[in-house]
Amino acid sequence: MKIFPAIDIKDKKCVRLVKGDFENKTEYEMSPVDQAGKYKDFGFKNLHIVDLDGALTGETVNLDIIEEIVSKFDLKIEIGGGIRNFESIKKYNDAGIEKVILGSAAIKDKNFLKQACKNFPNKIALGLDAKDGYLSVSGWKENSNQLTLDYLREVNEYGASRIIYTDINRDGMKQSPNFEETIKVADTSNCPVIISGGVSSIDDIKKAKELNNKNIEGIIVGKAIYDGDIKLDELAKEVNA
Repeated sequence: MKIFPAIDIKDKKCVRLVKGDFENKTEYEMSPVDQAGKYKDFGFKNLHIVDLDGALTGETVNLDIIEEIVSKFDLKIEIGGGIRNFESIKKYNDAGIEKVILGSAAIKDKNFLKQACKNFPNKIALGLDAKDGYLSVSGWKENSNQLTLDYLREVNEYGASRIIYTDINRDGMKQSPNFEETIKVADTSNCPVIISGGVSSIDDIKKAKELNNKNIEGIIVGKAIYDGDIKLDELAKEVNA
């Protein structure tokens, strides 16, 4: 089970949102580069980054920070946030990112997803952000009227190399992930699935491992780290357990 500590970047700082709401955010003192270094020091191998400025603008706003993290630390990084064209994918790919996460752009335009998977084999992760079973887009402000599992079945053959499934109702709420829905996604998906949203304690990590679902590859941990609900040394033990 891969553990992905999370870094959300806004205005060059580490922040956390509640349910993706930009008005409901907490800023943290540590810079994204220092935070990545801290994760590396604790022995984490994977990192989940969201460029929230990118999500708002559709540009690779924090590319310089990402490049610095890649060059300083030997981490396998997945990045998302407003990646809407091949140029942005290429920039991240050239920077040495392991997976580029496509969300709204892929949901609004399936052909974009298909072409991206073809142009960048094994590099594209698909971010499925769901609320009450339906996919949300545009920073979670819009409901797409598409059922998550129906959409996934339609694009299953396109060649995405990873799915990141987030239950929006749980995100930043620390109420435990929606394991039930994640299992449905994992059972439907042709590629491995990452659990995201709502991790509240080390017990959630242990529960994820106990699911024993071969198609669930890992879990993302964000707010619970920053708020001190999960200690990094405790979490690091689960990486190597």
